[in-house]
Amino acid sequence: MPYPASRPGFDWRDPLVLEEQLTADEKLIRDTFRNYCQERLMPRILLANRNEVFHRDIVYEMGELGVLGPTIKGYGCAGVSSVAYGLLTRELERVDSGYRSMMSVQSSLVMHPIYTYGSEEQRQKYLPRLAKGELLGCFGLTEPNHGSDPGGMETRARHNPSNQSYTLNGTKTWITNSPVADLFVVWARCEDNCIRGFLLEKGMRGLSAPRIEGKFSLRASSTGMIIMENVEVPKENVLPNVSSLAGPFGCLNTARYGITWGVLGAAEFCLHTARQYALDRIQFGVPLARNQLVQKKLADMLTEITLGLHACLQLGRLKDQDKATPEMVSLLKRNNCGKALDIARQARDILGGNGISDEYHVIRHAMNLEAVNTYEGQSWTLGLGKRVSQWPGGGRQQ
Repeated sequence: MPYPASRPGFDWRDPLVLEEQLTADEKLIRDTFRNYCQERLMPRILLANRNEVFHRDIVYEMGELGVLGPTIKGYGCAGVSSVAYGLLTRELERVDSGYRSMMSVQSSLVMHPIYTYGSEEQRQKYLPRLAKGELLGCFGLTEPNHGSDPGGMETRARHNPSNQSYTLNGTKTWITNSPVADLFVVWARCEDNCIRGFLLEKGMRGLSAPRIEGKFSLRASSTGMIIMENVEVPKENVLPNVSSLAGPFGCLNTARYGITWGVLGAAEFCLHTARQYALDRIQFGVPLARNQLVQKKLADMLTEITLGLHACLQLGRLKDQDKATPEMVSLLKRNNCGKALDIARQARDILGGNGISDEYHVIRHAMNLEAVNTYEGQSWTLGLGKRVSQWPGGGRQQ
């Protein structure tokens, strides 16, 4: 075999040539949204995070771009591939995890259950307005006493046969978007012990959504509670096509998929920032980047990001072929969140004292990723161990 005249080039920005695996449409969707994120969101995030401000107009802007509920076909939604959706979350979380959380909740935890478990009337009523950003939704599953244990939920829905309605009582907490939400997808236990989804609207009597103050993570995202005191919900606001935890779990599985891509966007930002800082920062007469320990850290970051992105691509293709399983999604959610958090911490270390300044953004990503590593399935509760060992875990006693 003749020796090649020239070697293929190596680009550290795309070590295993992910770009060649994407379709032209996927690249166009990504690039358009990247421009928006960098030009419109990046200039806002420093003060938004510092002052704990959520800009509601961002939802309208994303609606105009067609990135809310983007994998849904019809109802004013774009109907793009799962890979394209992943690329969108990657670009958004490159700016901030709080912004991506808002988009994930709207798309995967509000629009997805209405599309998948709702009636045609519910789809027609809510999805077009959610897609445009006219309505902002939230997802009520977690409770003060039940986080990773949703099966123990205390929120109750009592059926009223006289007027074909339900009365809801209970409290949900750590709910993204709730203080600014127009629509609340709430999961409650009914008298027959089945868990059903209910669509509550802002302004219903007995419904309130106080804000949770003092967060040190996801500060540009509005987080709160949902308090229901004898909230009467008409029968037509019940999701008719699911009556078990399979409903909220299906939503969470969809959201976790977007997270697997998104956290790598945050990790990429941290890598690029740390690399440039190491090139520019002169210590002992040489750039930090000349030190082998710093080079190793950068190489480790690049390796994990590259492997994670190609795993996401494979999962996205499987998802579009209806071959993805919850275990696959959990595996990448667990891995990529943990790796992204480690990368943010290492980047902060390379920046030294400057690493704790929010003007470099790395500490913000590190603080955000602490929350992302926990929510929508804490790393040690995602249920992979029992699948590997084929033995049940030691959780709730029967």
